[in-house]
Amino acid sequence: MNVVPRDLMTEIPVSPADFRGAMRHLTGGVSIITAGRGKDITGMTVTSVTSLSVEPPTLLVSINRDASSFPLIKRHGAFGVSILNADQLDVAERFAGKGGLKGADRFAGSHWVTAVSGVPLLVGALSVFDCEVEEILERHSHGIVIGRVSDVRNSTRNAALAYWHGQYVAVDQDEDAARLADVSVPARSRRGI
Repeated sequence: MNVVPRDLMTEIPVSPADFRGAMRHLTGGVSIITAGRGKDITGMTVTSVTSLSVEPPTLLVSINRDASSFPLIKRHGAFGVSILNADQLDVAERFAGKGGLKGADRFAGSHWVTAVSGVPLLVGALSVFDCEVEEILERHSHGIVIGRVSDVRNSTRNAALAYWHGQYVAVDQDEDAARLADVSVPARSRRGI
């Protein structure tokens, strides 16, 4: 592989529209990030949750510094992550700002439990995490929040909500695996080789 020296490369800036369009090809699991305590709570829909480490259990989430959740996460040093199941589209849209709801009003219409840290966690989500902030790295418009998982709870559900090409998509482990098996493996091969 030939590497072109950086000083010989022509710098062509990537436009925000081109970058956004390219990132739409990346399918992301949909989660709700919650922050705050008591009545001073808010949350947002994200696709930016990822694991950092298993030992200790640690998550990363990227949050716009202008988002209402960001100052509450910084102030309280904790946040919640609720990974949405396929039938929680209404929650995803509400926390994405559809309908104009803000702050504590976004929590209406769903059932929540209060984590040990004080953040709300969504009842019926695929998994929920109570996280303590280890570090926040502020870069450009966002903060990369590193959270140590202090509690995790999993449900037995297996249909997730994903985001792809600008729309929400249900991913059902059982149904999608069966469909893929039907189209990807020739019938002759499934009978035995």
